[in-house]
Amino acid sequence: MTFSLELPEEVVTIRDWVHEFATKVVRPAAHEWDEREETPWPIIKEAAKIGLYSPETFAQMFFEQSGLGMPTLYEELFWGDAGIGLSIMGTGLAAAALAANGTNEQLGEWLFPMFGTADDPRLGAFCSSEPNAGSDVGAVRSRARYDQASDEWVLNGTKTWATNGGIADVHIVVASVHPDLGSRGQATFIVPPNTPGLSQGQKFKKHGIRASHTAEVVLDDVRLPGNLILGGMEKFEERIARAREGKRTSGQAAMATFERTRPIVGAMALGVARAAYEYALEYANQREQFGQKIGNFQAIAFKLADMKMRIDSSRLLVWRAAWMQRNGKTFESAEGSMAKLHASETAVYVTDEAIQILGGNGYTRDYPVERWHRDAKIFTIFEGTSEIQRLVIGRTITGLPIR
Repeated sequence: MTFSLELPEEVVTIRDWVHEFATKVVRPAAHEWDEREETPWPIIKEAAKIGLYSPETFAQMFFEQSGLGMPTLYEELFWGDAGIGLSIMGTGLAAAALAANGTNEQLGEWLFPMFGTADDPRLGAFCSSEPNAGSDVGAVRSRARYDQASDEWVLNGTKTWATNGGIADVHIVVASVHPDLGSRGQATFIVPPNTPGLSQGQKFKKHGIRASHTAEVVLDDVRLPGNLILGGMEKFEERIARAREGKRTSGQAAMATFERTRPIVGAMALGVARAAYEYALEYANQREQFGQKIGNFQAIAFKLADMKMRIDSSRLLVWRAAWMQRNGKTFESAEGSMAKLHASETAVYVTDEAIQILGGNGYTRDYPVERWHRDAKIFTIFEGTSEIQRLVIGRTITGLPIR
């Protein structure tokens, strides 16, 4: 499909629909749930009721031909609020792992239980990071052992920083089967609802995105049917055989998932940045000092110009990466990492400048830019820090094993 900056009619419809929901439902509730630091189940149920939080909408946008549907949806929802947005769409990371690496049978069986129904919404969680293995995915210590006698996998370990961890119905868990092979010896597993041995550990109190549940997930002799290894046993054994022969393999599952979702994370950050910019712009056109609107001063106008420029350039990078991914184009220059890096750092910059434009007002919780500033920082950290993104880009463009 030819790349175009004109959104397809289907995507425009979705954009306007999500924007209306963000305006009428998400924004009015944002401050309350940020203060409560709890999962906003009433908002999730509203999203499920209208079909926004559903496997059908996820699949529609996932397979939308331009590739721009998913980032557009996320930008609008996170324009409403990042914490609530992540609560509603956090399941998407687990769903993306399932869609990217699972068999058709696994996708058909487990996608719907991740979302539940309109009357009874459920959640999914993707569990990769560990206390001593965040950016270093090769250092994963959680173990998966195959019990041939019972045809079961046995999982042990602790996962951390898991969105929806412990409260999700379906957990997608990365564990090491052959530690001697590093990341190439890892596999990903589907943990069904109410599986004995899986429990929630510590729930984290966070600087931002407080409405989103983030916690540890403890795996204590979790036993799973043999067919719940993502992609199937046969495919996994073929990959291990190739790795032992020193041949190229299809790659590590967690990294493959993150590469697929990095443009989406960029879109999330873009929504937060745009919210702060629009608020600061309106404020500058209304606030008067020294007998005139503060937007008349170069000091303010130049800030707004830089904010707008960075937002628009971030969107171009996000859209390019999303289009390339949907149309099977190889990320020759780590375009997914570029999109995530630029958009996340833009969100931090723009929200900081928005506070500066509002002055003392911007530093108080009476104005939303303070919350957006707190929310923005996470995008330079999760799903690969800014430093990791630069490492990925540097390795890709030089071909050197930069460390």
